Amino acid sequence: MDKNIHPSEVELDAILKASNDNIVITDGDGQVLKASPNCEEIYGCSRSYLIGKSVFELEKEKVFTPSVSLRVLKEKKEVQIMQKTLTGRVVMATGIPVFDVNKKIIRIISFSHNLTEIQKLREDYEQLQTKMKQYEFKIKELQEKQFGNENIIINSKKMQKTWDLVHRVANSDATVLLLGESGVGKTVFAHALHDMSDRKNESFVEVNCGAIPQNLFESEMFGYEAGAFTGANKKGKKGMIELANNGTLFLDEIGELSLDIQVKLLQVLQSKKVTRIGGNGMKQVNFRLVAATNQNLENLVMEKKFRQDLYYRLNVVPIAIPSLRERKEDIYKLVHHYVLKFNEKYQSHKVLHSATIDALLKYDWPGNVRELENLIERLVITSDTDTIYPNSLPFYETNDDNQYTNWTELERFDSQHLTLQEALQKVEKSWLERAYRQYKSTYEMAKYLGLSQPTVVRRLKKYHIH
Repeated sequence: MDKNIHPSEVELDAILKASNDNIVITDGDGQVLKASPNCEEIYGCSRSYLIGKSVFELEKEKVFTPSVSLRVLKEKKEVQIMQKTLTGRVVMATGIPVFDVNKKIIRIISFSHNLTEIQKLREDYEQLQTKMKQYEFKIKELQEKQFGNENIIINSKKMQKTWDLVHRVANSDATVLLLGESGVGKTVFAHALHDMSDRKNESFVEVNCGAIPQNLFESEMFGYEAGAFTGANKKGKKGMIELANNGTLFLDEIGELSLDIQVKLLQVLQSKKVTRIGGNGMKQVNFRLVAATNQNLENLVMEKKFRQDLYYRLNVVPIAIPSLRERKEDIYKLVHHYVLKFNEKYQSHKVLHSATIDALLKYDWPGNVRELENLIERLVITSDTDTIYPNSLPFYETNDDNQYTNWTELERFDSQHLTLQEALQKVEKSWLERAYRQYKSTYEMAKYLGLSQPTVVRRLKKYHIH
């Protein structure tokens, strides 16, 4: 060993050779004093080339960009950055300043880890995610064009015309007024408008104007500041309008709003600002408004129950949703959809007899799609046979001209593989057993069954009823 070399130098050189990291040491002016041997592989130039060079020069030569040592000299603190090297690699570089007693930088020690493979994997993953999103968007777009929302069954021309209009206005910020009877699916259409808009990743806030008591509606809608009234939240509360900021505000049953609330809502729509109860400041809000009603707002305006100026604000794009009796072509698909849905939910295998479907098609459906959905769920739950017959329908009426008898009983006989004669005997035995339990003598049984007393005696003996 050269006696002129200080032991600390020897130790430092040993550390540089043994380290798996790429270490570069510069002086307080950014001139390279030492470098580890494996720098050549990362930076694309030999250790002897690096030593003596200024990091200013090396950065210009793109040996590494940006230079972590330069950042340390500028910020006078430890710095961690991502670097690109002359070899095209990506490294995570950390620069640590060494100060003298006068707080002057005398050395900068930088070390880096090769992250090229990780960076490549990350870039590949991000590209894959981008492609996946593109494919998902295309698939969703095709599904929307062909079928619409999964809860909106489209088969009739009336419904297709309505859906086309929804599709056209979804990407705009225009206020939409959904019109239709109760149960036609106004809420589903409101969700569809939101899901197909640029606001789809923001909040969808639904307010049922008829379900919230009038004395609570203002605080729920506009929010309140801390201590605004007795029982108020100590921290205050955001209203529905604030919660819908950047998203969609859906006001269902808007015809139920009181006139004083209508005035305040109109102010918000005009100014796009909302003031909480008990507050002075106005908060800027940006939302897309969708309203819905089953009432005739024009008539309410004439009756002075709804403000005309608010009506014009809402009636920018009116969309009338046809009732189920106006689009009976959709009933078959709706029935199929709900039977599948509830069979899966309740793990059953129910099917509707063709006569049952005929009866559903003839019905007027005053409760619209909601009534149909609820009925199918009830039939799937309560039917004791896998085939659901017309007599299970609450609106099904039997009469002398009806071609259908007791479908449930026939299904039971059929499942037991009985012949007509065997089925008749089973029914006869059931009637005799019931009469035997209800009456005290064979004479009374005969009168009830419409048979002679000797016939009743013979039949009781035949079926061993004692």
